[in-house]
Amino acid sequence: MTVRLAFRPPLDWSGLLGFLAPRATPGVEAVAGGVYRRTIGLGDATGTIEVRAAVGEPHLVMRVRRRRLPEVVERARRLFDLDADPVRIADHLARSPELAPLVARRPGLRVPGAWDAFELAVRAVLGQQVTVRGATTLAGRLVRAFGRPLDRAEDGLTHLFPRPEALADTDLASIGLPRSRAATIRGLARAVAGGELVLDASRGLEDAVARLAAVPGIGAWTAHYIAMRALGEPDAFPAADLGLRRALGNGAGPLAPARVAERAEAWRPWRAYAAMHLWTALAAKEVT
Repeated sequence: MTVRLAFRPPLDWSGLLGFLAPRATPGVEAVAGGVYRRTIGLGDATGTIEVRAAVGEPHLVMRVRRRRLPEVVERARRLFDLDADPVRIADHLARSPELAPLVARRPGLRVPGAWDAFELAVRAVLGQQVTVRGATTLAGRLVRAFGRPLDRAEDGLTHLFPRPEALADTDLASIGLPRSRAATIRGLARAVAGGELVLDASRGLEDAVARLAAVPGIGAWTAHYIAMRALGEPDAFPAADLGLRRALGNGAGPLAPARVAERAEAWRPWRAYAAMHLWTALAAKEVT
């Protein structure tokens, strides 16, 4: 089945894929040729989606290989942040002298979301104190060891990401994960599987961050990153992130987290989008 996913233009599709590609979990996600593909599981049914931009039209085109279409559409819209109002956000952020040139350079930049909040939360923990590439490698090992294989693999899409129940009491040493991070993932999985931790932001950003940070091993950086991408919180902002500190340091060395947070006050309530602009600009600078 083919579905159109409408959005308010502009949409920086290349920016979305540029962020998601190096973070694509092997076996679960793939990004190539302007197309995003992934495995999906809803209830007991499994399948895949394939999403690309429609040339010259304000919608994405999604091919779905399974039923329960309304839920698939809802999750896809969250994944690509399609309900955002990019003009309103850009107008606000462009008032900042630091962000104005970045906003002009990448119109329609979105905050990449997540197909599944638990999946993104685990991925955030895997990314603690390692490079993006290192986290991607660990995620691929996790999926191969504990994920559910598809009945039929499709061009490299082979598994569903492990559910909380599969990781709650699992020995993660086999994938080369440090003991502390393995304990954090098990604690996170137990809290979610047992209903003690609900991954949503229905009571606001501060509450969501506090509940996430109550899991041993999840600090402010990880909690804000999860809130930003998994929970769709537009004002989440991991002020201690080294990339943000470097981007705002203007070549004079990383800015102190407290100074980063202070500078970001003017960007409320869209600090997550400010973070994306700063990360994107920093990545482009490092490539060149």
